[in-house]
Amino acid sequence: MVSEGRTSRQGLRVDEDAGAGSGARPLAVLAVVMAALNLRPAVTGLGPVFEEVRTSLAMSGTVAGLLTSLPAACFAAIGFVAPRLARRLGPSGAVLAGSVVLALGLALRPLAVDATLFVVLSAVALAGIAIANVLLPAVVKQWFPDRVGAMTGLYSMALNAGASGAAAVTVPVTRALGGDWRCGLGAWAVLAVLAVPPWLGLARRRARVAGPRADVPPRAASADVRLTRDPTAWALTAYFGLQASAAYILIGWLPQIFRDAGLSAETAGLLFSVTSLLGVPLSFVLSAVAGRLRGQSGIAVCVGGCGLAGFAGLWAAPAAAPWLWAALLGVANCSFPLALTMIGMRGRDGGTVARLSGFVQSFGYLLSIPGPVVVGVLYQHSGGWRTPLVFVMALTVVQSGAGLLAGRDRQVG
Repeated sequence: MVSEGRTSRQGLRVDEDAGAGSGARPLAVLAVVMAALNLRPAVTGLGPVFEEVRTSLAMSGTVAGLLTSLPAACFAAIGFVAPRLARRLGPSGAVLAGSVVLALGLALRPLAVDATLFVVLSAVALAGIAIANVLLPAVVKQWFPDRVGAMTGLYSMALNAGASGAAAVTVPVTRALGGDWRCGLGAWAVLAVLAVPPWLGLARRRARVAGPRADVPPRAASADVRLTRDPTAWALTAYFGLQASAAYILIGWLPQIFRDAGLSAETAGLLFSVTSLLGVPLSFVLSAVAGRLRGQSGIAVCVGGCGLAGFAGLWAAPAAAPWLWAALLGVANCSFPLALTMIGMRGRDGGTVARLSGFVQSFGYLLSIPGPVVVGVLYQHSGGWRTPLVFVMALTVVQSGAGLLAGRDRQVG
């Protein structure tokens, strides 16, 4: 945190009321939690009704695979833009803008009359999410420099709560609203709208840009060059990208895997919700524990091992112990808060954390794009899940190796 009258390395100047002990901190907590709750329902709410959406919109398996990769593509593209947007509007103002875009996308998506328009409107909603994805670590560093680990754990818990809640209740909400998937998906726009007021209040106290608002700070370009030459930054990028690929494969296809194994749509939705629900307490605990350790390599490998076991169970007998497979994959999903924690710990200061977050998430999400598409193509052409799951298990092994390197006690920047 920089005090009034001092300027951070990105050119951001923090208002006096953003300091430690500020009365604005409760508002910042509420804003961060509300943003985190909205980071996944647009995606996880789709899985349980994906079959109905595909049938209604005549969506092919290849397009469906592209749709499951869309979050990663949007997050990668917007990740490059978000830091510049934050320098223009302030981090809080940028997240506010993203919240408004998300609400509009979620409200309009159910009105789509064909697969193309559905994909486009999904991209609008995901663009709003992408802004918060990149900038929330910077907001946490700005407002809570002394509690980065705890706040990262808190918003990771909220993220998982939103993800699991959307997966669990989308089908019941759809049925309660007349059985139309459009109503079930559109209902999540309400939650997105509720996130706007806290960010509006926080944006009024936002960090001010010192100097020309549109200029990139002079040190930013050279700092980004240093990141491209840093092996730890690339290890973090590989770890983040591969965990994101696995996560979106699960979001897009896990309910379908269980439904193809003979389980009902409601049960498949509940099983998928377990993978996110476990992350609610585990995210906080893992972030707190990882934040106390100098290195996180051991945790990364253990988390990867749980994922490998879960995918192996789905490969061997998905209906034999579905709750166990879901639980193991839920532990594996904690690789996301672990990646965020490592980003915070590998950066030397707030400026480095912001640049590292943008770098890792942008290139990481680019790396994650092919995974869900390949799974969709393999599923369509093999007629089953064994071949796609072998591919996913191979990615998990590589992810664990990247985590082993990223978790070493190194500093970036």
